[in-house]
Amino acid sequence: MPSPSAESPTDALDCRLVLLLQQEPGVGVLGASRRLGVARGTVQARLDRLQRRGVLRSMGPQVDPAALGFPVTAFCTLEIRQGQGSEPVVEHLRAIPEVLEAHTITGAGDLLIRIVGRDNADLQRVIDRVVDDSHVSRASTTISLVSRIEARTGPLVQSLLPAGEG
Repeated sequence: MPSPSAESPTDALDCRLVLLLQQEPGVGVLGASRRLGVARGTVQARLDRLQRRGVLRSMGPQVDPAALGFPVTAFCTLEIRQGQGSEPVVEHLRAIPEVLEAHTITGAGDLLIRIVGRDNADLQRVIDRVVDDSHVSRASTTISLVSRIEARTGPLVQSLLPAGEG
């Protein structure tokens, strides 16, 4: 495993704190300080710094769309009319609650979005709404059958720890 360089944005304590919060989101500052063997103030200062630097974007819960009644997930590649830019399309997509993510991409297409629906018919409704924008020239959709690896960062954080820690 590679060890963090001098320019690494986190140290071993930061990594251990992030991993603990991912494994036990409700641990709290006092619980984290006890588990990590450091002062409560140290944990709070680290949390504040990690949030300020954008390492920790949210301390909120992870929500499962399927548990909310949206079990169908799809990825849609959008092509945008040339010369128009992507911002109008991104603004259009922000207004659609079933659009969970949008990424500018290279290769075939301009934007890759992750969308959800209650069933295939509802997914079609979402797709129709996505392409109901004059800036979108083409869309190609792929339905996810099974998620094999959920969105994760734990292994990435773990790889920053010096060998033998964790």
